[in-house]
Amino acid sequence: MNASSEDDDEKKPAGPVYTTPEGFARLKSEYEHLGGVERPRVVQGVSDAAAEGDRSENAEYIYGKKRLREIDRRMRFLRKILEAAMVVDPAVDRGDTVFFGATVVLEDDAGETLTYQLVGEHETDAQRGRISYRSPIGAALLRKSVDDEVVVDTPRGRRKLTIVEVIYR
Repeated sequence: MNASSEDDDEKKPAGPVYTTPEGFARLKSEYEHLGGVERPRVVQGVSDAAAEGDRSENAEYIYGKKRLREIDRRMRFLRKILEAAMVVDPAVDRGDTVFFGATVVLEDDAGETLTYQLVGEHETDAQRGRISYRSPIGAALLRKSVDDEVVVDTPRGRRKLTIVEVIYR
């Protein structure tokens, strides 16, 4: 087997994977649930289905093996992310400059106020205003300060945003 036949999920992340303590705990919890609950349950189901005889036409066996591969793939992925994780506490105050973990209050040209927290790629949640620090808006905000303006290309078009407040909590 040569290196080019390696699956993408086998590769280590390039550099550290920044995450908040909350994001790290959620990834770790998923990993532990898959390994301690889900995988043993599926292994037992596959074992029970195999005991029934002909595996070639046994849908439970075939599905169970497929599900087991999916669980193992996800566990490998999570393990690599957890090993590369660089946990950054967003409560550590870094002044009025935007860094990972900051909650940033912005104002657009129309006077609309937007609030985003810059988080890791694996913990984004648009409904809660949590965006990746690598997203177009997140990347544009990094290392900027209060009163700085950023211009960002978004799906809605080009937007000019002004940083009103930087909060670490």
